[in-house]
Amino acid sequence: MGEMRPVAGTGGADPRSAEFAEHFGGFLIRRELLDELAVRRAQRAQRQSSERFDLVLSRLGLLPEAELTRALAAYLGMTVASLDDFPAVPIHADRLPAAFLKTHHVLPLADEADRLVLAVADPFNAEAIAAVSFLFEQPVTCCLAPASAIEAAIARMGGGTGRAPAAASAAALDPGQTSDDDVRRLADLASEAPIIRLVQELVTRAAESRASDIHIEPGETSLRVRFRIDGVLHTVETLPPSLKAPVSSRVKIMARLNIAERRLPQDGRFKATVRGREIDLRISTMPTLHGESVVLRLLDRGSTDLSYAALGFSGRKLAAFEHLLAQPHGIVLVTGPTGSGKTTTLYSALTTLNIPDRKIFTVEDPIEYQLPGISQIQVQPKIGLTFASALRSILRQDPDVMMIGEIRDIETAEIAIQAALTGHLVLSTVHTNSAAGTITRLIDMGVPEYLLASTVKGVLAQRLVRRLCNACARPSSRSPGQAAQVGQGGPRAAVGCPACRQTGFAGRTMISELLTLNDRLKDAVLARAGERALEAAAVEGGMVTLYDDGLEKVRAGETSIEEVLRVTRST
Repeated sequence: MGEMRPVAGTGGADPRSAEFAEHFGGFLIRRELLDELAVRRAQRAQRQSSERFDLVLSRLGLLPEAELTRALAAYLGMTVASLDDFPAVPIHADRLPAAFLKTHHVLPLADEADRLVLAVADPFNAEAIAAVSFLFEQPVTCCLAPASAIEAAIARMGGGTGRAPAAASAAALDPGQTSDDDVRRLADLASEAPIIRLVQELVTRAAESRASDIHIEPGETSLRVRFRIDGVLHTVETLPPSLKAPVSSRVKIMARLNIAERRLPQDGRFKATVRGREIDLRISTMPTLHGESVVLRLLDRGSTDLSYAALGFSGRKLAAFEHLLAQPHGIVLVTGPTGSGKTTTLYSALTTLNIPDRKIFTVEDPIEYQLPGISQIQVQPKIGLTFASALRSILRQDPDVMMIGEIRDIETAEIAIQAALTGHLVLSTVHTNSAAGTITRLIDMGVPEYLLASTVKGVLAQRLVRRLCNACARPSSRSPGQAAQVGQGGPRAAVGCPACRQTGFAGRTMISELLTLNDRLKDAVLARAGERALEAAAVEGGMVTLYDDGLEKVRAGETSIEEVLRVTRST
């Protein structure tokens, strides 16, 4: 960890000065962290408000907190404290009050023989750093850490008191029985400032890490927190078991769920603002042996690009898919496992279909993104508003295009087919593993073959694979078997660097197969051909399979052969 050094000579010690704004702004441009337009905007705001330039950057939402911390550290020649640097128990809790730590966002990391190592969120808070040095009568070595990380560390250590917040009270709660006193106690625990900050910090970190889900998993001796990033789970925190009830109760309060009910699953949602961006969160709780498992799905509308290019759609396959969407009536299906991007594909299709002379309805469970100009309906089975009942009513609303969140049963399938036969374009999803498997699944569901052959226009099966990080990916050394599979091209391998959090991947792209029902396939459907026969006929007709589409992206250097095998399970 680097010594705390004065900022003079690197652009001015006063972060409110125009000199600092000019020098640090130029540093951000050179590091390609911000473009010149964004920096000039922040500098104008700083001149008008006379606020610190680094705070202006944060409040304008131009740099996430963690990224701003790393940039300041690089600019000032300091190091950044990692999660492993934070102590499990407070250091000098008897001499450094929790109020001081929270107010100044500082936290001792280690007391070494000749120095005290201190994490600070504000490198310019010289008074607080000098006060700590004076108190312990020894030099202080500082490193930077985000304020939210320091707050969370203080919360985990019980606000600096050396014990977890209300640990005994939380542990005393019987998971099977909940009295009125227990409910009040849970509400009090969940309303404590450390718990509020902890949950907020988890949401903030997840959003800044581009995580799609937060998993809060109770165990016998700990509370594990994992983020799903680019489809893969990563452990980010291991909390004391005493925080099980307070954390789950805090999430329930935010989602307006019943905190007294811990024996049954519950679902809800709430909104949170992270660095100026509004995030929708869907909540699911599930009782387990050691407490309630909580999963929060993050839906960041501002960062979602509903374009075919962002999905990874291009070339002949995109042209064929757009041709299906241009049909005046019929059914177009998208299939794949949970988390394969089916809903995003349908939303992208609706965005292209949404023109003033079309009436579009959707029936969804849940509505993930609000689409301007489109009438969206949330299914509510508790009051009888199911997919089937909503579809029947929609047909009386004179729609042109209908999107059904999922065809789950024969009743919904029959109404979708009736809509297609009466001149409507119907988009929907089915949970199957392949395009050909969708046809056999509908037949098994009870849909007559002749109706499928006359209404289904095409089926798109898709998966999401992680994109290789452009900052660190390197040409791969392939085995003879892989070389034969991949063929010519520029395949690359994942390496790992700070930009991708050492995973080797950043973002995801889609691989897909598009089955279009031509005359030969319609005959095969009428003959009740099996899934393999349907797939063989589709390949002969020009369909590129999921695996072969994945190999194309491997050859293009977008992903790795291991990623393609992971999602397709091909051998």
